[in-house]
Amino acid sequence: MILIGQYDSPFVRRVAVALRLYELPFEHRPWSTFSDGDLIAQFNPLRRVPTLVLDNGEVLIESGAILDYLDETAGPSRALIARGGELRRHALKVCALATGLADKAVSLVYEQVLHQTTSVHWVERCQAQISAAMNVLEADRAGRGSSFWAGDSIGHADIAVACALRFIGDAHAGLFDPGRWPALAAHLATCERLPVFQEIAQPFNPPRR
Repeated sequence: MILIGQYDSPFVRRVAVALRLYELPFEHRPWSTFSDGDLIAQFNPLRRVPTLVLDNGEVLIESGAILDYLDETAGPSRALIARGGELRRHALKVCALATGLADKAVSLVYEQVLHQTTSVHWVERCQAQISAAMNVLEADRAGRGSSFWAGDSIGHADIAVACALRFIGDAHAGLFDPGRWPALAAHLATCERLPVFQEIAQPFNPPRR
């Protein structure tokens, strides 16, 4: 398999961490959606990442769809999410909040870096959405005494939240305040100490106009 995209993307990093945890071999092509857009377009007309090229040539796009395939490949006994019921629904909700956080943080990057004049209203809206989502995630995580969200084993929810928080911290200094969200800060620290997170990492490299 070939994973396309840079690890400073919370979406690409999330997929790469899952690939490593599932022990699925892959080739990494750290292509940028800006400087390497034409290369990505050969596989994904949207020129977005992550893009996963399977060994048979099939191309998967969008992190949720890619992870669904990886879960199926790994099998239900090893999947990083519950097979069904309330545990699965809750994990999917946490993942949705985390990917929403990441999406708003990426939107802020584009607004601040790619536009000559930023929209104060849009920036404030994105920041409010990020803060509100982190408030919900903080309350949820603080109410759990386990090492990870659903117990002692890491899952997709844990990975998604950690990747989003790392990106926000790197891309928007001061937006993620550990003192305001201590449970999330502790969760991020726990994940970042894991060898797989230390391996699958890249300093944030903002796009240029």
